[in-house]
Amino acid sequence: MRSTPGTPVLATAAAGLLLTGCAGAGATASSEDTVRLTVAIVSNPQMQDAISLQSEFREQHPGIEVDFVSLPENEARAKITTSVATGGGEFDAVMISNYETRQWAEYGWLENLQPHIDDAEGYDPEDFIPSIRDDLSHEGDMYSVPFYGESSFVAYREDLFAEAGAEMPEDPTWEEIADLAAEMDGVEPGVSGICMRGLAGWGEVLSPFNSILNTFGGRWYDQNWNAELDSPEFRETAGFYVDLVREHGQPGAANSGFGDCLNQYAQGRSAMFYDSTSMVSTIEDENAGTVAGLNGYAPAPVAETDYGGWLYTWSLGIPSTSEHKEEAWAFLEWMTDKDYVRTVAEEYGWQRVPPGNRLSTFEEPAYQEVAGAYAEPMLSGIEDADPADPGTRPVPYEGIGFLAIPEFQDLGTRVSQQLSAAVAGRVTVEEALEQGQEYAETVGETYREEER
Repeated sequence: MRSTPGTPVLATAAAGLLLTGCAGAGATASSEDTVRLTVAIVSNPQMQDAISLQSEFREQHPGIEVDFVSLPENEARAKITTSVATGGGEFDAVMISNYETRQWAEYGWLENLQPHIDDAEGYDPEDFIPSIRDDLSHEGDMYSVPFYGESSFVAYREDLFAEAGAEMPEDPTWEEIADLAAEMDGVEPGVSGICMRGLAGWGEVLSPFNSILNTFGGRWYDQNWNAELDSPEFRETAGFYVDLVREHGQPGAANSGFGDCLNQYAQGRSAMFYDSTSMVSTIEDENAGTVAGLNGYAPAPVAETDYGGWLYTWSLGIPSTSEHKEEAWAFLEWMTDKDYVRTVAEEYGWQRVPPGNRLSTFEEPAYQEVAGAYAEPMLSGIEDADPADPGTRPVPYEGIGFLAIPEFQDLGTRVSQQLSAAVAGRVTVEEALEQGQEYAETVGETYREEER
């Protein structure tokens, strides 16, 4: 795999991103005895639970107050990337992922957390699922710690399937999923056959799309960095995805990100939902929707491969510009420790705990009791992911739901906009990929030049 280019490439791109949402005030001491931390997070349900439990943190750390900047996924990515890349310094801790961690560690933008981890009594980093721990490490040290981890799978309404006389295969293919989506579409008034993301964003529609591309035998680049968005495999994947979502997906799919699809399915408006395994914290919560206890789960569908999922984690890191690194680590340790999992379980139930980060969670009898339907496919999907070999042919990059290169933030966003436009019917799949190929060729050329 080709090494990532230098800092200026990402910093320049990041500096052009639009800052949105509420602005952080920076970490300043409000009194001689109190430190205020500003923490940027993504406004997914599990993170909102963390905000609601801050009294627990304050009780353990009375000298630390936490101010949250909570934003939707696309906005959070833009704001956090811009701040960290340009040394803005307004955040003491940031929610990032396995996409950013290694790159930012190499650039010196993140605090090395390994010394903090090694000194934290009972923190047990070996309890993190190995594939996630490795993906958050640079040169053997962890630079962010996982809040939750995920792969992907299919949730489906067992009651509606029984009503329609349909059956979910134990290991479905995408062709079978498409047939089931057609069969289940309209099984009850207002119920779509499937819900899948169509919202533009490299971390939105491209997450499920790339997992399908890999199993269909497609890739973004060959080993010589020649773009392949015009290849038969890429065209087949794009046509399949757009047709499936347009014909049997939710209304307004081009505007649906993870949060919208999560709500769509949780409220009983879709028969199937292919997306992040983290969905279970919401759809199995009786207080968050109408489908708790009605769901079955199947592994990520496949085509030409044996594995069809992805590997992703929302993690927490400390920007190197923070002036309160020790206090920031205290917050990170609290939010990613085993005790936090138990705190969520006691307050909200085991179905709400952050899933997919610690092996010990899967060993808890109480968790097994509520997670029996989905624990095994979730853990297997995370453990079996191979970012270095995501498809059927060799590639010069790593990553499953994303390409682990700095340019993917911009490239992925541009291509996702074209794909979303095809879902909306504003352009054809051919037009979308023709434009996407041009973007990808420009990036590929820079890599080929470096290798000459």
